[in-house]
Amino acid sequence: MNPTGLAVALAVAVAVGLIFGVFPWLDLKIAGLFFDPPVGIFAVQAQPWASHSRDAARGLVTLLSAPAFLAIFGKLVLPRRRMLIKGRAAVLLTVALALGPGILANTLLKDHWGRARPIDVTEFGGTDRFTPWWDPRGPCPNNCSFIAGEPSGAFWTLAPAALAPPQWRALAYAGALAFGAAISVLRLAAGAHFFTDTVFAGVFMFLLVWTLHGLIYRWRATRIADQTIEDGLAQAGEAMRATLAALLRRLGGGTSKSP
Repeated sequence: MNPTGLAVALAVAVAVGLIFGVFPWLDLKIAGLFFDPPVGIFAVQAQPWASHSRDAARGLVTLLSAPAFLAIFGKLVLPRRRMLIKGRAAVLLTVALALGPGILANTLLKDHWGRARPIDVTEFGGTDRFTPWWDPRGPCPNNCSFIAGEPSGAFWTLAPAALAPPQWRALAYAGALAFGAAISVLRLAAGAHFFTDTVFAGVFMFLLVWTLHGLIYRWRATRIADQTIEDGLAQAGEAMRATLAALLRRLGGGTSKSP
């Protein structure tokens, strides 16, 4: 998570945004590479192996994120026990997953940016009109094309890559980018997203992870110690237990007084 990576991500965003903004038909051209006109479907549309690949990708993201969620939940339930993984790592992984694929992609953009998917536009046998990436006024009512949700989840793996040991970090970043690119190509080939949907999914996820990593680890004004996070979760856990105990006592007292 260094300035060079940020510069590259911003350069990609500017270049792709400008080129595909001025020449939006390029999105249709790239999507057309995966479309079979005689049959009228996209290359991997309804292919069982594509569905299995998507399930495997979601399983990998779940596997990588599970320790962080379990660490936070475990600390709340058992406040006196040490966390399964370090506090800052748990916060980075869970917050990045919640804000990126969860809120930014699948709640804010995909439900409010009305860009129709390739399979739904008239150029590929659908009924909706094509809109460029920058235009949110498309005909899609919800779960739309911009940005790509599953590639957002795949590019979330940049977060655990940022936590890899220094000697393995470059390889971890390369693996995260390759994973995100592979899922992006899979969704392109299925006619589920345009090229710009997947590129901006990667850019937005990188910017989110870069910012969160800076807030938690790099920037002196905001960075926080692992122990501080553990102590805060422990206090929250103790408060939850006290509240639950008081509620149970009230319920028990009310039951004992009833005839």
